[in-house]
Amino acid sequence: MKNAKKDFTFEEFNGIISTLRGEGGCPWDREQTHQSIKNNLIEEAYEAIEALDSGDMKKFADELGDVLLQVVFHSTIGKEEETFSIQDVLNLVSNKMISRHTHIFADDKAETSEEVLNTWEKNKLKEKGLSSYTESLEDVCKYLPALMYAQKVQKKASKAGMDWDNASDALFKIEEEASEIKAAIEENNKEQIEEEIGDLLFSIVNVSRLLEIKAEDALKNSTEKFIKRFSLVEDEILNQGKKMDEMSLSELDEIWDKVKHKL
Repeated sequence: MKNAKKDFTFEEFNGIISTLRGEGGCPWDREQTHQSIKNNLIEEAYEAIEALDSGDMKKFADELGDVLLQVVFHSTIGKEEETFSIQDVLNLVSNKMISRHTHIFADDKAETSEEVLNTWEKNKLKEKGLSSYTESLEDVCKYLPALMYAQKVQKKASKAGMDWDNASDALFKIEEEASEIKAAIEENNKEQIEEEIGDLLFSIVNVSRLLEIKAEDALKNSTEKFIKRFSLVEDEILNQGKKMDEMSLSELDEIWDKVKHKL
């Protein structure tokens, strides 16, 4: 293939994207804007995580390349629009790493990971000019997945003392929120039901955080387990010569109970 080689430098990769975006380049690449490809950045990041969790490091490296592609692509558009360049991106992240690690590049002291994180947070607040706990909560990215967003907000709130002493105490709140959902359902108040379900999820995330479990991962794992069990149920039904969508819920529950112990 034309221009194919074994090893490329970052500068050469950057040049490839510039060529694709330039005069006589690829029509599709030239049409793209920050907005048209913004979801690609999210998708590629998740695909990289999926590859990492699979343990396939070659696949992981490939997916990291796709993440890098998004960074360079956006930077190329930025350079064309004279808003920022890949050099600006490198400068910003390099300066950030130096300014956040004042225990390495300045006079702060941090011997443990906890002390490092506290130093990082202190420097971050200083850089962003955040002077209150509320501003710190508001600074958490609202575009994060909901469970992750809730857990990060709770973690920051705990630094202000707004927290349960332990997970056992927080469990009480789950029971309270579940009761409030039942009451809202009895009143047939759709808006109230939605609000109470949100409160219940927030409380569950609280318990998860206090037990040092990532709620996002816990729900993902349970969802994957459901899919595997669902597959076993469907296989069992097909082996019986029946159709899944023609069976009653009680029949499906009976088969579910039969196969769930296999996982």
